[in-house]
Amino acid sequence: MHRFLAALLLLAGGAAAAAGYTGPLFDAHLHYNEEAWNGTAGPHPLADVLARMKRNGVRAIIGNSRPNDGTKALAASGETRAAGVTVVPFIRLYRNRADYDSWFRDETIYQMVQDELARGTAAGPFRGIGEFHLYDSANANGAVAAKLMKLAEEKDLAVLAHVDDVAVDLLMAHTPSKGQKLRLVWAHTGIGGAPAARVDQLMARYPHLMGELSYRPGLTCDGGKLCPEWRQLILKYPQRFMIGSDTWVNQRWLYYDELMQGYRTWLGDLPSDVARRIGWDNGATLFGLPKP
Repeated sequence: MHRFLAALLLLAGGAAAAAGYTGPLFDAHLHYNEEAWNGTAGPHPLADVLARMKRNGVRAIIGNSRPNDGTKALAASGETRAAGVTVVPFIRLYRNRADYDSWFRDETIYQMVQDELARGTAAGPFRGIGEFHLYDSANANGAVAAKLMKLAEEKDLAVLAHVDDVAVDLLMAHTPSKGQKLRLVWAHTGIGGAPAARVDQLMARYPHLMGELSYRPGLTCDGGKLCPEWRQLILKYPQRFMIGSDTWVNQRWLYYDELMQGYRTWLGDLPSDVARRIGWDNGATLFGLPKP
């Protein structure tokens, strides 16, 4: 009898683990780029992408798109509201692919940011700047990069930055507070694979640095669960990490379900309060969103 009960408990525990985290998700890194929708005629019109979000329990997104028209379309649509998705709009610094390699020194990009801030969106004002890339960390010292970091802190805008750990320090140095106030969301928490110890160091140095975990090398191990060093780091800083889809190419939309299920798997292996923080609360708190 005792063996039978033990077997039942094991089965129940296995089912709970398989279910993973079941709460709401905040997608902190979502692009709705022109190739996805192309003015509604692309392969992923609004109805398609919103259905993907809805069936995966994604209740809010940081929308940043090339060009910004994609984010504005999401923000303006009644379909978005009907799907129960809140758009937190960011100004992406790219009008086209050529801007990836020059935005940090291009004064017309700075003017574009000023113009977009003045216009806002149907969902309200822009709440942040980015995602932007720095393929050479030294470009964090570009004149426009420096001006934008100062502007972000002065206007309380968050920043979504695809950069290495060296560039994090350089960008923070341009702010009036030297990084003590800027809300920088580190895309991929260092896609180049900065060691967990280095991430720990930066988290300790900058109190408002947030780590977004898409594409993060070394994050998960066997069974899609967190690798030990990352589990330890996330438990040390449970209020500093978020998840994201990074739908930078159309293929990522095709695998949106799998991406979100992957997050739910390893979130479900964390204490429930920590899972809720990373899955939803940290993003919602960062932008003052109500409970869904």
